[in-house]
Amino acid sequence: MEQGAARGRFRNSEAANGLALVSPTAIYAILLLAAPLAAVVLYSLMVDSKVGLSSGLTFDNYLKVWTGRIDQALMLRSLTVSSVVTLVTVLLAYPVAYFVSFHVKPERKSMWIFLITIPFWTSYLIRVFLWKVILGYNGVVNSGLMSLGIIDEPLTIINYSLGSMIMTLAHAYAAFAILPIFVSLEKIDRSLLEAGQDLGESKLMTFIRVTLPLSMPGVIAAVLIVFIPTIGDYVTPELIGGGKLPMIANRIEAIMLKQNDKALGSAIAVTAMLIVTVVSVVFLLLNRRFLKGQSK
Repeated sequence: MEQGAARGRFRNSEAANGLALVSPTAIYAILLLAAPLAAVVLYSLMVDSKVGLSSGLTFDNYLKVWTGRIDQALMLRSLTVSSVVTLVTVLLAYPVAYFVSFHVKPERKSMWIFLITIPFWTSYLIRVFLWKVILGYNGVVNSGLMSLGIIDEPLTIINYSLGSMIMTLAHAYAAFAILPIFVSLEKIDRSLLEAGQDLGESKLMTFIRVTLPLSMPGVIAAVLIVFIPTIGDYVTPELIGGGKLPMIANRIEAIMLKQNDKALGSAIAVTAMLIVTVVSVVFLLLNRRFLKGQSK
């Protein structure tokens, strides 16, 4: 009787209603996120042969990935490109977000945010193709420089290079970095900045000691939003890099589709996810120490 009464109270409680509301989303997430991820991990522990995937579990695929020079080189390139893109994007996004938050009238801020997001109404693939047209051998940049007489022949350094890939990715994720930083800056109490200046601090020192630390949650969000997807980008190295500068996602595509080795491709994918997870956790821990040092 007591158990039945307890169950009845639970069904009528706010916790039960909350679970009922969350359940569809949770089931959706499990089916579309957790289940495919578990399948990839399971595939990575198998051996793919002409007959099919083996039933036994083994770590041979991970040994091939961790000791393979090609995989190591491509992972290092992916980490380098993603880190540089993240750094460039956040450094360029912060001044824009700061300007909109502190120097634009409140009634016009929504218009500025609207203008910032306009380029992202188009497909990511279309925007990458446009950068290929701009930076191509006979693209807008080379044609413009040649028409002005600055160069005699098209520059080859701006196409099929890491610099062009970094530029394209930085533009592709610019809005995703601006928006979280802007939201973080908007939450800062302006009276704190006025108090700092009333106590004799310059605007620069007030920014360093007050504004920047308080806006770090937005900066962290921007870093993770840019870093995580760019390390696994496939389209930009294929189009802007011309296939000559592949990253780890291109390696996974080649292994799984061209070589038809799903087990090894899954092992590379899991390894990449683990590395991204470790780097993200290390960054969060360092940022936490930074925030604690600022609070002291």
